[in-house]
Amino acid sequence: MGTLSASDQAQLKAQLQDAVTSCTDRCLYQSAKWAAELLTSLPSSDPAYGSDTDVDSPMSDAPPPQTPTHAILKDPIEARLEAREVHKFLLAKTYFDCREYDRCAAVFLPSTLPKGAANPVSFEPEKSSAKGKKKLSTPTKRPSSIDAISGLSQKALFLALYARYIAGEKRKDEDSEMILGPQDGGVTLNKELNGISMILEDWFSNLPASGRQGQGWLEYLYGIVLAKGKNEVLAKRWFVQSVHLYPYNWGTWQELSSLLGTAEEMTQITEQLPQNLMTFVFHVYTSQELYQATEQVHNELAQIESIFPTSAFLKTQRALLFYHTKDFDEAESIFSRLLQTDPYRIDSLDNYSNILYVMGLRPKLAFLAQLATATDKFRPETCCVVGNYYSLRSEHEKAVMYFRRALTLDRNFLSAWTLMGHEFVEMKNTHAAIESYRRAVDVNRKDYRAWYGLGQTYEVLEMHSYALFYHQRAASLRPYDPKMWMAVGQCFGKVGKYPNGIRAYKRALVAGSYYDAGAGSSFGSQEGVSGLGGGILDPEVLYQIALLYERLNDMQECAAYMELTIAQEEGPEFDEDNSNDGEATGVGVTPTTSKARMWLARWEFMRGMYQRSMDLANELCQDGVEVEDAKALVRDIRARMEREKEGTKAAVQATGKKALG
Repeated sequence: MGTLSASDQAQLKAQLQDAVTSCTDRCLYQSAKWAAELLTSLPSSDPAYGSDTDVDSPMSDAPPPQTPTHAILKDPIEARLEAREVHKFLLAKTYFDCREYDRCAAVFLPSTLPKGAANPVSFEPEKSSAKGKKKLSTPTKRPSSIDAISGLSQKALFLALYARYIAGEKRKDEDSEMILGPQDGGVTLNKELNGISMILEDWFSNLPASGRQGQGWLEYLYGIVLAKGKNEVLAKRWFVQSVHLYPYNWGTWQELSSLLGTAEEMTQITEQLPQNLMTFVFHVYTSQELYQATEQVHNELAQIESIFPTSAFLKTQRALLFYHTKDFDEAESIFSRLLQTDPYRIDSLDNYSNILYVMGLRPKLAFLAQLATATDKFRPETCCVVGNYYSLRSEHEKAVMYFRRALTLDRNFLSAWTLMGHEFVEMKNTHAAIESYRRAVDVNRKDYRAWYGLGQTYEVLEMHSYALFYHQRAASLRPYDPKMWMAVGQCFGKVGKYPNGIRAYKRALVAGSYYDAGAGSSFGSQEGVSGLGGGILDPEVLYQIALLYERLNDMQECAAYMELTIAQEEGPEFDEDNSNDGEATGVGVTPTTSKARMWLARWEFMRGMYQRSMDLANELCQDGVEVEDAKALVRDIRARMEREKEGTKAAVQATGKKALG
């Protein structure tokens, strides 16, 4: 994808402008905001509207550039229906903007349609009941709603049903109990979904006979209803149909992305999507959500940024890609520049606060918390930023309070569930931590941090089989994160599956090479030590592999990995052409390498290799690690060598006497 031509750019502007208007008309304000921000990030090709134009310049009075108006060709039937109900539509939209959602829906759907959905059960007093119970009667046949909705435009029907959906979400939140309170079961449902689903089913079943064509909006709403009902396969089909009919509703792409759990699923669904710019953006966004921070994704993002050079959304995706690959410096730099450009932007500030937390930049995190609070203290992102600040100060109770506040504002805010689980772990409240992580997984199954947190919590409870399951889920989501595979290997070791643990630790070595030397490194593919060269390896992983071989009584392999652990102190020798001028760049002396050296010293002592054991023990004394144990071993070695020397001398004397005799 290269630079767009003038005509293509004009068409793209017209389509984005139409998307802003269409989404705003249907009260899809987040999608409208996304399209508007993308629209303004397009470079202006007209000098009269460039950023460098002087207000007093004669060009400032030039007429605006003509842009194509063919973004959407309306169906004549829909156009006629919309013109007939324009006043009622304005009234309904005003009610929606005033948050009177039921009143908005009643403008076009005055009666509950269908009756069997909104009132599935009718109550009649039971005359013969002494306890005042009510007799239940269920309608035998669901009445069709098609007669009432056939005269509505798709635009009006969407607004009415969407208002009813939002009203149901509002009542669901009102009926929900306190976050993680004694009555909080996390299973409160939107009671309007059945009614909306039945109306849409009637509408779509009558669509071929009506002579009308879908516009993509009702398909989008039907997909949401199906996804809420856990019918994800059918929901994907309707979302795909929606983006084919209207590709510039960003909400549809987000909902579709949330249903994809693996890169393979993303590849399969991409083949069914229209080949346009939005599919390109969707692929980058979903890759980021699936932690696929590959060079290809970075290149695709760079191509899109060439079209929208100042897009805050695209810059945020770039920062998150660096965040997923643990390049915190680069991610922090991008977020910092975004904050300078738009200091009132709250979106994704929770991710920025996570980066500052990991980097330990407390002053910056404090400033970010103050800025976000001054901008809008009742945003979930703001609450998470403040919660991270208190967590960094080890005030875990206050941090939990702010994460609870974020979830009160939005129960589906993923970061708050995960971060609150971390805080409960710090507070040793394992039950609350497990519940928080489970809720995070319910919100987003792709959140590896929640799966990993569940594994850690069960490890604290010494339930290693449970921990192993959750760590494996985390590793499947982050196959190139050595931390995940180390956790899997540790759990295999705890449950006695040592060969599996060794394989998991070797996967951790391969994953470490992905970050350090790129995905092309393939060391660790062989079973022996010889297959594990090619760079600096994690000494802790090598040491754990050695200990598992020791448990398998394979002492030769164990000793070989202990030697390899020590070798990481110096690191590989670089070529003379390298900028390091042939200097070794290893990890230096660490507690792990010292433990490996101590093990080898004892191993050599047991094998009778006293000089080698003495050299290793003396190195430990010089390093200042394991000094007391090393000194004790040196004394044992000297005593053993003295005894053997005396024994040899006595044997020689006895042999001489025997010869003389």
